[in-house]
Amino acid sequence: MSSHSAQVPEPSDGASSASADGVATALRRSQRSSRRAPRRAAVGRRSFSSTLRALEELAQTGAQVSVHVTDLDSSRVVLAGDDHVPLPIAGLGFVPVLVETAAALEAGALDPLRIVDRSEDDLVAGSGLWRNLRAPALPMIDLAVLAAATGDPNAANALLDALGHEQVRARMVALGMPRSAVLDHFRDKRGPDDAPHVALGTTREFARLFADLVNSRVVDAGVSAHVAEWLSLNHDLSLVASATGLDPFAHEHDAHGLLFINKTGRDRGVRAEAGVLAGPRAGVAYALTVCFDDLSISHRLRAHDAFRVLGTDLMEYTH
Repeated sequence: MSSHSAQVPEPSDGASSASADGVATALRRSQRSSRRAPRRAAVGRRSFSSTLRALEELAQTGAQVSVHVTDLDSSRVVLAGDDHVPLPIAGLGFVPVLVETAAALEAGALDPLRIVDRSEDDLVAGSGLWRNLRAPALPMIDLAVLAAATGDPNAANALLDALGHEQVRARMVALGMPRSAVLDHFRDKRGPDDAPHVALGTTREFARLFADLVNSRVVDAGVSAHVAEWLSLNHDLSLVASATGLDPFAHEHDAHGLLFINKTGRDRGVRAEAGVLAGPRAGVAYALTVCFDDLSISHRLRAHDAFRVLGTDLMEYTH
């Protein structure tokens, strides 16, 4: 995402061009200034000492922690820890499903206006928006928006059913994600015959996926634009993104030129997030996963705090 190479590709159809143009405008506004920070300030921004301390404290309590942060201008890894270890990532794992959806739409293999019925047999009743809507069926393109913007489990399950696990698995291999996998649908309860987790992933692979999205390298320019557009609508800014001060319902048009796209994953004892943050001085792709004993609110808040500390360090790095 350097000022020389970073671009948000234009979408291939007019229906999504307005939103994608907004993402492209944000990227152009986020190109780095030629001014250099004082050396001491630059060193401080690159230390991530607060994040390291927070993650070490989590690990000492028995949590599993994986983190990866890459500078988008230099491709230099500025922070990494157990980034090759696959961990449960919940809904974050459905980003490759969005990629395969966009690729199928681009290729004409899926009709964006194909109507998909909500499954009543496998309805996820514990979360999501679609379960509360009167519409029992929605077009494919709306399901992609709903899954990306709100993490709706029933919309995500419908996309996965339409695409097929094999197609998604093949796409992840093609994307260079051999250690990550979508294992199952979202479910209210997991029985002995179900996969133990909806998805597994490494922070290294997901940080690289987000870097490739904003640099138009995920399948092709059109697919990258579609997925970046959908993810720019994400409402969950409560973890890393809490440090940005962005409006969760309108952050794709930030007045201060901050580029931010992300996706989170949440399950019992699992918090995961990956994304891209670009400010006036630098841009980063990041991913953080924490698996912890969710024994009390204090355990959960301790995990959340680590994400927010990372967000603060990322803001200092990019600004």
